[in-house]
Amino acid sequence: MSNRKYKPIVAVVGRPNVGKSTLFNALAGDMISIVKDTPGITRDRIYADVTWLDKSFTLIDTGGIEPDSKDIILSQMREQAQIAIDTADVILFLVDVKQGLVDADMKVADMLRRAKKPVLLVVNKVDSFEKFMADTYEFYNLGIGDPIPISAANRLGIGDMLEKVVEEFPVDTTEDIQDDRPRVAIIGKPNVGKSSLINKLIGENRLIVSDIAGTTRDAVDTPIKYNGNEYVFIDTAGLRRKNKIKEELEKYMIVRTVSAVERADVVVLLIDASEGVTEQDAKIAGIAHERGKGFIVAVNKWDLVEKNDKTMNEYTKKIRNTLSFMPYAKLIFISAETGQRTGKLFGIIDEVVESANMRVQTGVLNEIMAEATAMQQPPSDKGKRLKLFYITQVAVKPPTFVIFVNDKELMHFSYTRYIENQIRETFGFVGTPLKFIIRERKEND
Repeated sequence: MSNRKYKPIVAVVGRPNVGKSTLFNALAGDMISIVKDTPGITRDRIYADVTWLDKSFTLIDTGGIEPDSKDIILSQMREQAQIAIDTADVILFLVDVKQGLVDADMKVADMLRRAKKPVLLVVNKVDSFEKFMADTYEFYNLGIGDPIPISAANRLGIGDMLEKVVEEFPVDTTEDIQDDRPRVAIIGKPNVGKSSLINKLIGENRLIVSDIAGTTRDAVDTPIKYNGNEYVFIDTAGLRRKNKIKEELEKYMIVRTVSAVERADVVVLLIDASEGVTEQDAKIAGIAHERGKGFIVAVNKWDLVEKNDKTMNEYTKKIRNTLSFMPYAKLIFISAETGQRTGKLFGIIDEVVESANMRVQTGVLNEIMAEATAMQQPPSDKGKRLKLFYITQVAVKPPTFVIFVNDKELMHFSYTRYIENQIRETFGFVGTPLKFIIRERKEND
């Protein structure tokens, strides 16, 4: 297995109206991938993948809810700053040259200074460097270092800012050591039993390893040994902070979840049997799907459900229905409280890890594709028929395939899905998404 590289996380913090979303949009641009059929949180635009030169990172906008009253703004910003400090590798502190230095900026700067994380002070709305340059000097008073002047709206100074951002990325962190242990993130809404499940798994498997604090994140990772294999569980239990407005909690949880999912190989979505899959669970699942991670749905508190012989089937159908964009997800019914079937989780994790790392020979893939196109003719449009020339697997985690065709436009989503199903029928690929890249090739190439 190759060395692990994690995409660094960059978080934007700042008062309302300093231009956080404008900056976010300027950086994310059209790179926001809206995946069909995925209820990912792309419409909330909390996170986006940004690639600049040869560096990629995940950008997180900690904003979200912009209250009106002054003191709420400060507590809000502190909350955002805390989230950024907990999850980000680099923090962008955005201020507004036209509003000048404000008391709330000073207070948040104090927090950020103590964070021992790289913080870049970005002064926005500098629409003309000649005109406003002198005004940016005022921000030296924050004691966070040199102000970086930009205009997010006019896309000025953004390259210089990004240069400084990538300089702060962790040089190969210790997480790049050869570490073949599968990383598992247990995610889900508060109170579904994440901590009880981890405690149960640790308790049964007594690997007394002191918790290793995540090197680049503050999440605490717990190694667990089971049947001679080691796993690393990424802790996302630190999601609850007191006195939360509910709506906010959901946004913050999603931010935290993104960073846990980013680091995991396999994601276990824990849901409460009495509630079923909620819209928020589906959003979280959407993140894992977009990120190409192995996926298991664990239905917790199953012991408390009144059952007859049809209950499990009906329940499974419901989940499959809500998570229709990930038919590959593996399901398991457990009770973290009684330990019912929790040991089986490890076997399923192994199976999913194996699927995510599986490679299929090109010859075999092309046989499957030839058979598939013979059984169901490729679509045509205005007299032109889609031709599939060749398929090959180019990557694992998730397994990624390139299909060469005569005309990309003709390769509809549904036909790609059909080819995917044929491949899954032969190889299973349990619990892992598959990715398809469609390339055009002239007939005589």
